[in-house]
Amino acid sequence: MKTYGRNAVLELLKTDKTIEKILLEKGAQGTLGKIFAEARKKNIRVQFVERTVLDRECPDGRHQGTVALTTDFRYTELFDFFGGEESLVVLCDGIEDVHNLGSILRVAECAGADGVVIPSSKSASVTEAVVRISAGAAEHIKVAKVPSINYAIDELKKAGYWVYALEAGGESIYDNKLTGKVALVVGGEDSGVKRLTKEKCDKTLSLPLFGKVNSLNASVALGIAVYEVVRARLGK
Repeated sequence: MKTYGRNAVLELLKTDKTIEKILLEKGAQGTLGKIFAEARKKNIRVQFVERTVLDRECPDGRHQGTVALTTDFRYTELFDFFGGEESLVVLCDGIEDVHNLGSILRVAECAGADGVVIPSSKSASVTEAVVRISAGAAEHIKVAKVPSINYAIDELKKAGYWVYALEAGGESIYDNKLTGKVALVVGGEDSGVKRLTKEKCDKTLSLPLFGKVNSLNASVALGIAVYEVVRARLGK
């Protein structure tokens, strides 16, 4: 697996994941120099290469002068998420766009979520692009791949979680205090949260919209929702 982009590689260096080697563009300075120094501290092999080599490793050209080669992304088990009395889990119901998944991982990690759940089919997986888009958050947050989101909801409910679908037509999120064990389900780009999945949830929560556009991007909606959980935890 490849991780590319300066911030993503720096975040990767903070983890215990096995890094086979790091490619740096010749004449590395600034952040690239910091990557080199951190890699040397951890005895990770660094290879200085021409930009054309990096372009071959990263066809979209967004490597920013560095590519780290690692083992494949390691998914965790759903049950590894189950925490104490205050816990937050994010479930992705049909998020197929890698940009949305990367942004969701970044938002969830910043808000202190215990983990993110994705289904094994009809969903984006954690790829090099997702890691880069997440700005390295994918290296820190647990991600579980499950047979279906409905299966995950059943298991979370057994463990004492309240499961909320983020979808139009529900109660205002601001009328609910999201404390305790909370699981938020965010839907796909076009279809939203599936009907059967929504029926399994304890409630459907919505964000008020006052403009002429009738929906928010999935990662933006999730960002607002997870920080409502944070606000509730802080007692604000």
